[in-house]
Formats: sequence, structure tokens, C-alpha cells
Amino acid sequence: MGKTADLTVVQKTIIDTLHKEGKPQTFIVKEAGCSQSAVSKHVNRKSGRKKCGRKRCTTNRENRSLERLVKQNRFKNLGELHKEWTETGVKASRATTHRRVKEFGYSCRIPLVKPLLNHRQCQRRLTWAKKKWTVAQWSKVLSSDKSKFCISFGNQGPRVWRKGGEAHSPSCLKSSVKFPQSVMIWGAMSSVGVGPQAHTAKSTKSWLNDHGVGMLDWPANLPDLNPIENLWGIVKRKMRNETKKCK
Repeated sequence: MGKTADLTVVQKTIIDTLHKEGKPQTFIVKEAGCSQSAVSKHVNRKSGRKKCGRKRCTTNRENRSLERLVKQNRFKNLGELHKEWTETGVKASRATTHRRVKEFGYSCRIPLVKPLLNHRQCQRRLTWAKKKWTVAQWSKVLSSDKSKFCISFGNQGPRVWRKGGEAHSPSCLKSSVKFPQSVMIWGAMSSVGVGPQAHTAKSTKSWLNDHGVGMLDWPANLPDLNPIENLWGIVKRKMRNETKKCK
């Protein structure tokens, strides 16, 4: 019975009483019928003795000031945060700064990218996204767009799986040229399938108006709501897979 949690109410009462009387722990152990570690833990807990270990070099107030620096600009690197924090009089190493930021729950990651929009553009996008159309109405829509396909290198992404020391390994390098072979594809899709793209040039708009084909009020910077973007992603993944098979 060496844990404080295992002590009975009677044993805790005996320990508290004898400790107040100034009895040594060896005597208390015999009277309470428990281990010396249990007596020691119970006495220290009751007396409010602080935990062992090195004292933290920064106060709670200083830690909160560092968290405010992180919230003010999420794109500051660790060196900038450490410099601004220590300039306020805080004595902490770069490693301590890193530990504190991690304690706040922050991790350094590659940021996601989104279009730069003003308030008016945000409102137009929201209004467009809330269109309450029926399936029959959407079936009359032809979604069109263009996309660039690199023929030589397959639009490979910027990341690669590699081990330490493999940075310059041929299998981990991404080839690049100034003017890679590419082709611009125009396309369109609707509920009945895919087809040629309806371009937004003036001559095309004139032809559409003459033939009674309406155009959607498409807000600026709204490519992510065009379903054909998903189609381009499928085509490019298939191209990369075919490229791998040919190697």
C-alpha cells in the first residue's frame, strides 16, 4: 500500500494528527500501517509543497505577451517572434520560445491559399452560392473553363518523400525548364456530358445573344465554385498516372 490514493480515511487522520504533533515519519509509518512514501506524499500534499523540478524561466504574463505576438501576425517566423519577445525584456532562449509557442497549440504549417477578395466580392460570392435552383434548372447550365496541361512534366506538385541526405538524389529532384511543353485546353460540361467551351470573348457573347443563349451572372474570382475544376483535377491525375507507367 504505497499510494496516497490507497490510504483509508482512518490512516489519513492518524498521519495528519501525528504530523501535527511533530512525530517522525518512521513512527507515523508504524502507527498508520502504510509505506513511508505514502506518508511522505500525503504530508507534502497537505502542506502545499511545490513540485520538484526546475523553475520556469518565463512568467504567465510574459507567456501571454508571446501569444499576443503570434496572434497579431501568424506569418512571423520563429526568429522574428523570439526577437520581438526578448526586446520587451523577457529572458528566454530561442528553444524556450519554440516550446512556449507549441504549448499554446500552434504548429508551423504551409498555409492554404485562397483568392484575395474585397467585401463586395465576398457578398457577391455568397449571394451566388445561395441560389435555390431546382435540378431541372441546373441541368440547363453549361459550365466552361480553360486549363493548362504541361505535357513534358505532368504538373507535378512541389512535395516529395525523401530521407535525410537524399535531397540531391536523382529520384527526388524535380526537373524544370524555362518553357516546358504545354497545351491550353478549353472545355465545358453539363448534365448531358462534356463538350467544347463557350468562350467569353466579345464575338462569342454576341453569337450567344443572337441565338438566345443566356449567360450566368458569374462573380469575379469565383473559379472554385465551377464544377469543371473537379474535372480538370481528374484529368491531370490520370495524365500523371500514365506518365509514370511510361517511365
